[in-house]
Amino acid sequence: MTFTLHPQLAADSIIIGAFPISLLLMINDAAYPWFVLVPQIPNIKDAYQLSEAQHMAVTRESRSLCTALMAAFATDIRQAKMNVAALGNMVPQLHIHHIVRSPADPAWPAPIWGHQLLTPLTKAEIAARIKALLQNLPQGLELFDR
Repeated sequence: MTFTLHPQLAADSIIIGAFPISLLLMINDAAYPWFVLVPQIPNIKDAYQLSEAQHMAVTRESRSLCTALMAAFATDIRQAKMNVAALGNMVPQLHIHHIVRSPADPAWPAPIWGHQLLTPLTKAEIAARIKALLQNLPQGLELFDR
């Protein structure tokens, strides 16, 4: 069986590239710096279903992404918060949200889910977010052509 990205994740995001285990997506929402890791393993709904080696690899990728996102998007590190969550109630494929939160964001301090509809990024905003992320991300990400 081969890995296929869930259609809802594909519809809501821009695929940036891939780490050794996970696809890196950016949610197409101007309200938040919001990225998602999707382990490229077929038929996985929850992290406990990963092998120990896969789980460790995804954890390393997540930590690397968190560090880069905070460096790129946390304008005030004292007030910013990195939210990491794997909910999967609506989209059953294992995917891990990474969202930089701050008191300036529209939903602060509440969860972002259900707060407002996605506000699509402009081409310039997409390019700027990807550039900021890549300037802070260590090696290990294979970029995809857009």
